[in-house]
Amino acid sequence: MKRIYVNEMWCLGCHLCEYYCAYANSGVKDMVKALKDKQIQARITVEQRGAISFAVNCRHCTEPLCVKSCIGGAITSKDGVIVIDQSRCVLCYSCIMACPYGALTPAVEGVMQKCELCTTNSQGQPACIQGCPNKAIVFEER
Repeated sequence: MKRIYVNEMWCLGCHLCEYYCAYANSGVKDMVKALKDKQIQARITVEQRGAISFAVNCRHCTEPLCVKSCIGGAITSKDGVIVIDQSRCVLCYSCIMACPYGALTPAVEGVMQKCELCTTNSQGQPACIQGCPNKAIVFEER
């Protein structure tokens, strides 16, 4: 299965992947209207430690701890992609505590959100890849 991989040696820490992700998941056709004067809700997060920047996102684990910890049964695996049924999320934060990668965050709507490889929007491939100017983020099988 294809997954998102990040080469931290190439990451500039520009946060463009976050903007492209937030735009792709906004449901709005115009990027300016989707993001202007709003707190972005990206499902990928750029972190920095010293001189190294890296993007944190869901790894779509083969044995996902977030799925096992979800008391509401909201997190499931569909064809290898870990997805959240937001109507079933009870916001207990057990998935946040269980995920070793820090890939889940609360959304403005009051439920959890995470990278779903842009399977729930019209992008076709993860939007963060399109927004990375240095090609530090790739979507491939390894």
